Amino acid sequence: MLKIDGHDNAILGPALVWGGNGRTDVLVYDGEVIRQNLMDEGMDMDEAREYIEFNIEGAYVGEDTPVIVWTLDIWDE
Repeated sequence: MLKIDGHDNAILGPALVWGGNGRTDVLVYDGEVIRQNLMDEGMDMDEAREYIEFNIEGAYVGEDTPVIVWTLDIWDE
């Protein structure tokens, strides 16, 4: 399973997904924890959002690409 570097504390667990090669396990992450991690490293909320959108959510790396779950939807506030 592929991991998102530096965000092990955001792992919720594995998920089974189906793709072109059958089923595969991927890691599921809490997006709010990733956002907070980035803010703890000095980014403001908008910078963290942009980083997540372009560098994590926008990075398809094959069928093993991790899944991000947003437990709160704060982006539109």
